Amino acid sequence: MVNGTEPVRFTIYHLPFTDRNVALTADTARLAAAFEHCRKIALGHYENFPVGSLLIPKAQRPHVYSVYAFARGADDFADEGDMPQSERLEKLSDWRRQLVACVAGQAENPVFIALAESIRLHHLPLQLFHDLIDAFTLDVVRSRHETFEALLDYSRCSANPVGRLILLLFGFQDDDMHRRSDSICTALQLTNFWQDILVDLEKDRMYLPQSEMARFGYSEADLRANRYNAAYISMMESLADRTEALFQHGQPLCNLVGGRLGFELRLTWRGGMSILEALRRNRFNVFAERPTVKTGQKMKILLKACLPM
Repeated sequence: MVNGTEPVRFTIYHLPFTDRNVALTADTARLAAAFEHCRKIALGHYENFPVGSLLIPKAQRPHVYSVYAFARGADDFADEGDMPQSERLEKLSDWRRQLVACVAGQAENPVFIALAESIRLHHLPLQLFHDLIDAFTLDVVRSRHETFEALLDYSRCSANPVGRLILLLFGFQDDDMHRRSDSICTALQLTNFWQDILVDLEKDRMYLPQSEMARFGYSEADLRANRYNAAYISMMESLADRTEALFQHGQPLCNLVGGRLGFELRLTWRGGMSILEALRRNRFNVFAERPTVKTGQKMKILLKACLPM
C-alpha cells in the first residue's frame, strides 16, 4: 500500500507523462498502476488484438491499452459467460455510469482511472465511448439486422469509434481522415461478419441483413441447413462489392498518415482486403472452410505494407 508521504519509484513501464526514474507521488503511482492494469488486460486477453504492436510508439501505448481495456470490459459483459440478458444490460449501464463519473474525477475502477487520464490528455470525445457501449447493448438485445443500412449504423457505433480514437491519440483531428477511417473500420467489421457467418450463427447471431436475404431468396433455414447455392453466392457477391467499396474509400488514409501508424494502417487495410479476396476465391463457401490469411500471404502483406499504396 502506498501512502501519501512516501514517494515510490515506478519501473514496470514508461508512463507518457513521467520520466522513468522520477519518484512518484501516491496519486501518480495509483495512475501508473491503473495503466499497468489496462496493459495486462490488453496483452493478456485470448483475442488477437494489435494493441501490443511494437509499431505503436511508447508514448501512445498506455492510452491504447486504456481504450482497449474499456472496450474489452464492455464486450465481455455483452458476450461472455452465460449471464441473463437483464444482468448484462445492468452491467453495461453501470459501465456507462463509471464512464461519466471518471471524467468528473470520481473513478475507482483502474480501467476508468487510466481512461480518464487518456481522455484528459488527448481531448477524446466522450460520445465515442458512449457509442461503443450502445453497440454492445445492441448486441444483447438484437441478434438480427433488418437492412444493410442498419448494419452500417451498428458498425458506426461498434467499429468506427475505435479508428477515430486511435487517430486522436496520434493527434489527427481532420474530418476527412476520420471519415476515411470510418470506411476502413466498417469494411473490416463487415469482412469479419462474412468470414464468421457460421461462428456467429452458433451464438444465434446473424449479420446477414434480413432484407438482403429476402431479396436474393435465401432464408435463415437455408443458412442453418448449410445450403450453398446460387442465391447465397449472389447475395454474398453483392455484400462483398459494397464492402470493397468501403475499403477503397478508406485507402487514401493509409498514405495520409505517416510513420508507424501509417505502416500499421497499411498492414490492417491489406489484411482485411486479403480476407475479402479469400472469400471471393472460394466463392464465399464458409460452409467448407473459414477463410484465413495463410503464412505466405502474411509475409507478402507485411512486405507490401512497407511501401506507399
